[in-house]
Amino acid sequence: MQKQIEIFESEVKAFSDKNKDNQKYIDDLNFDITNLKISVTSFDESSASIDELAQRIDQDIENNKISVQNKKNVREKIIQDNENLKQEIINLNAQIDQMQKDVNTSGVKVEELKKERVIKNEELTNTEKEIINQLKTIEDLKAQINKQEVKKSKIEYELEQIINKMWEDYEITPNNIKEEYKKPVNVQETTKQVKGLREEIKSLGSINIDSIDEYKQTKERYDFMCEQRLDLENSSIKLKKVIQDMTKIMKEQFAKQFKIINKNFGEVFSELFGGGKAELKLTDENNILECGVDIEAQPPGKKLQNMTLLSGGEKAFTAIALLFAILKINPAPFCVLDEIEAALDDVNVYRFAEYLNKFTKETQFLVITHRKGTMEVADTVYGITMEENGISKLLSMKL
Repeated sequence: MQKQIEIFESEVKAFSDKNKDNQKYIDDLNFDITNLKISVTSFDESSASIDELAQRIDQDIENNKISVQNKKNVREKIIQDNENLKQEIINLNAQIDQMQKDVNTSGVKVEELKKERVIKNEELTNTEKEIINQLKTIEDLKAQINKQEVKKSKIEYELEQIINKMWEDYEITPNNIKEEYKKPVNVQETTKQVKGLREEIKSLGSINIDSIDEYKQTKERYDFMCEQRLDLENSSIKLKKVIQDMTKIMKEQFAKQFKIINKNFGEVFSELFGGGKAELKLTDENNILECGVDIEAQPPGKKLQNMTLLSGGEKAFTAIALLFAILKINPAPFCVLDEIEAALDDVNVYRFAEYLNKFTKETQFLVITHRKGTMEVADTVYGITMEENGISKLLSMKL
């Protein structure tokens, strides 16, 4: 067809050269040529489509081959699993047979265990009886020991009474008696000596026999009081040492914290007042734990002066600055402020509220206030109203 088209084109060219005037005939020939070209193009596209389809069929054949191989592998695995399951079933059947044999023989073992339990129970009963008998014997022995202890206590008490009487009447101790008994005793002389001693005792007149006990009690009390005094003196020395150490530590800590508070106070004062400076001064630096503290403040546009010379609003704002300076060292988790900004003007109220908002990350503030500037920065507002006379009502609003 391509060759035919080329022939037609050459013929058309030759014919057009000869028949330039017959344009309609030429156009028809050109139209036929164009149709032939379109047919050739469609044949080419069909050929390409056929090639693409052939490639797709080849790819499908290859995929099917792979799928067939995979299914063969799965089939072989299933066959192998079936063989394993058959072997496992055989093993389980063998175990079941063995368990049935064990169940059949367990009845004999149970009877043997029952007989053994009966024997053990009898032995346990006999052992309990023996323990009860032994406990009874122990109780009897304890009772006898208690009786002997009572007799012993009674004898010791009587012996002590005899020894005391010997000392009171004759001022003789058992050791002295032993020494006396080693010597030869003349009863008549001893009796005569005792009689003479008794007459001498009578001649002495009335004697305060209780004075010995009183002296003994007084001596014991004196010794006890001396020990107590010594303990008190030692405790006093230790307490004074502890007080000195604590005072030293307190001075060091106070001086350190006072410097930090003073630094914070100056920074907070400048930030709240929008300038100026403030300072804390000790009235007696040699006695920092007992001296007073002066506050010197210089608001913007004024000279440095004592806090007592400031206006009411400036005093309140300075006190607020000192409060924030202390909170800056050790922020409290919760803080209640009761109308501390009541004396401030509107501008300073807004400054106070903005600065207060900086501390809310570490401290929760409960502020009692009537100032709008403070209310505007609050997260939640609680108000008390009285819609009906004598009946208060609480309203809350989260901003």
